[in-house]
Formats: sequence, C-alpha cells, structure tokens
Amino acid sequence: MSESTLVQVSEPGLPPVPARIRADFPLLSRDIDGHRLVYLDSAATSLTPVPVVEEISRFYTEVAANIHRGKHVLSEQASDDFENVRMKVAQYTGFRGNEVVFTANTTASMNLVASGLPLDPDDLVLVPADGHHSAILPWRDRARVAWLPTDGHGVVDLDRYAELLSERPAVVVLSHCSNVSGAYAPVETMSRMAKEAGAVTVLDAAQSIGHRRPKHTTIDFLAFSAHKMLGPTGLGVLCGRYDQLARLTPPALGGGVVDWVDEQRHELRKLPHRFEAGTPHIAGVYGLGAAIDYLYRLGLDTVAEHDRALGRALVEQASTRPYARILGPTEGDRGAILSLAIDGLHSMKPVAQILSDSYGIMCRSGHMCAQPFVDRFTDDEILRASGYIYNDLDDVHAFFTALDEIVGALGARS
Repeated sequence: MSESTLVQVSEPGLPPVPARIRADFPLLSRDIDGHRLVYLDSAATSLTPVPVVEEISRFYTEVAANIHRGKHVLSEQASDDFENVRMKVAQYTGFRGNEVVFTANTTASMNLVASGLPLDPDDLVLVPADGHHSAILPWRDRARVAWLPTDGHGVVDLDRYAELLSERPAVVVLSHCSNVSGAYAPVETMSRMAKEAGAVTVLDAAQSIGHRRPKHTTIDFLAFSAHKMLGPTGLGVLCGRYDQLARLTPPALGGGVVDWVDEQRHELRKLPHRFEAGTPHIAGVYGLGAAIDYLYRLGLDTVAEHDRALGRALVEQASTRPYARILGPTEGDRGAILSLAIDGLHSMKPVAQILSDSYGIMCRSGHMCAQPFVDRFTDDEILRASGYIYNDLDDVHAFFTALDEIVGALGARS
C-alpha cells in the first residue's frame, strides 16, 4: 500500500483519521525538548481519549457508589451502568452478557482459566510460540506444555499443527496478534481444528481487541485488557462460553461472589458474578464502555484498515535500513507493530532513551514479555514501535529519521 493510501483511510470527505482525532488525546500536544511528542508504544498501553476520561470522571463526580450492594438510587444507577457496559462488551465480542467477566487485566483472565479448569498434570496444553508470557506461564504448573509449531519466521505451520492435534490436547492457547511481530494468526482456522480435536480453545486478544472486532465462533475463552483499546489501566475482561465458564473454579471467595452464607456452607452467585470478588474497578468499566463507543464512532472497518496500512508503512521503511533486522514475517496479515534487532547493538535501552529524551519519540525496548519468541531471532534486546489510530506517516518518518541518526552516532553496523 502506498503512503497516500494510508492517509486516506477515513470516510470520504473527512480529514485523515489521526488529524481528525488528535485533539481527543491531549498528551499528543506535549513538547519534549523542542520536539512534538510521538507516541509509538500502544502495544504496551494505548493513549486515552478525552471522552473516556470524562466518563471515568463522571462515575466519581455523579455516581460514586458501589454496585449490587444497596437499593439507594446511586447504587442502582452504578449497578445499571455497570451491567450496561457488560452488554456492550458482549455485543463487541460476540459473547452473551452472562459470559463476560471483569478482571484486573489479560494476565488475570488467563490465570483464571488456567487455574480454574480441571486439568491433570498429564494433560497437554498447546501454547503460542509468539505468545506473551501471560499466555504461556499460567499453564506450566498445571499440565504438559508444547509449543505451537512455526516456520523460521514465526508463522504457524498448519500441517505440523494438525499432527500435534492428533495427540488430543486438553487446551489450545492462541495469540490473535503477536505483540512482537504484529502478525495476525489464522485464529478461525486454528480454533476450528482444535475444537474438532476436542480441545478447549483460549484466545489472547490483548493486541488485537482495539484494532479488529472478534469474530471467532469456535473460541471458548477470550481475554483482553481495556488499556489496549483506549480504556483505563487495571481492568481486564474474560469472555467464556457459558458451559465452559461453569467448569471453572472461582479463584477468590468473599463479598460479591455468594448469594448465601451460613456457619457451614455458602452458595455461589450465578455466572458471571461468581468470578468478580470484592469491589470491582467500577470507574474503569465506565471508561471501557466509553472506549467501545469511541471505536464505534470512528468505524471499526476504518480502525482495522488504518492498522493494516500503518503496519505496512512500518515494514516498508524498516526494509530499506540495512542495519535493521525485522522480527517475524514481513508479509501476510499484519498490524501496526514493528520489532527490530539492530546489528552491532546489544542493549536497546540507550536507543529507546535517546529516542525519548532527544526526539520525543516513545517506543519500547527489551524482550516484550515474549522472550522465548525473541530468543529465536536474536540473543540481543529488541526495539519495538507500535502505532494506533492517532499515528500517521509523519510519525513513522520521524521514528526512522531519528533512528538513522542514533544508529550512526552509536557506531552500529549500517
């Protein structure tokens, strides 16, 4: 896709998406040492638009009551608003309202499933080779773990995957979009194959949820975080098919998860409330609802196409830099995430710091909480630039222009 295509990803007659919405993100007006701030760390945490902040504030200034605890008007309003957002999440993800559980984050959601399913130590769980640590580590103490087979670029090998499914795994964990390479996996095909083999399917949708609306009819569990899709930190979601949620053991007991308690016994609440112990992040749920509304207003197809176009622009620019080695595939279905190893540089921390302090460009260095995958390509740290709806080609060019200067100054091979 050409550069001109990227900036035209918007409704006819309207300005490009980033220019149209930039005012909704006040952080982008900051100045860093004379440079405009360029935020390219959305794979870690997206920025939060004003309408989301206002909705969070509205909870504290106009409602401020706990949910499902009392019958006064403020508690009733908070409870109704809270459950209305649950329905928004259900509609966005394709699950039902009683199949949506609010958690602390994607990690908590994945651990809820891993710890709650009745697994035996000899059960086999397949985990994504390019997965976040949260999609891998919760299963290691519960069962036997095997990596999903991939080729040399990290792309899943469906033939070898089919052979591995013949071992009848109890669970198959999939990552919709790699937080390292930005590559999207053929999740619908892989989950259908897993279900045919009798496995429970679990999808880590943290990196895709704000860019692509889930359309996976054969997924049993889907996990994501609000802060990856314009929402607040400290709030996650676990969606699970009703019969599969019913199999899980609640990870915590106490207020909010029981209907009855006496001296000898207790009765758990119905799904999904039995998994939401204590006072939840009510203000965060308000914010998540506003974030979903914001994405709908932009247009989900527009958001998805902008993601693809920005991803292609990042790869095209990186491919012209001889010092840069791109992690993962450079073709196929990709999002706006690019991770690089730079020949001659072991630590990327100085690069990320110089990009920030001297150029105003925010990106990430390290192993991206996906060290087994990164280690397949390099024994060094990597540098990741990740964009979202508020980024444009000027941001891509600013990143690579700065990187060229930094690599030259640090004496890396170019």
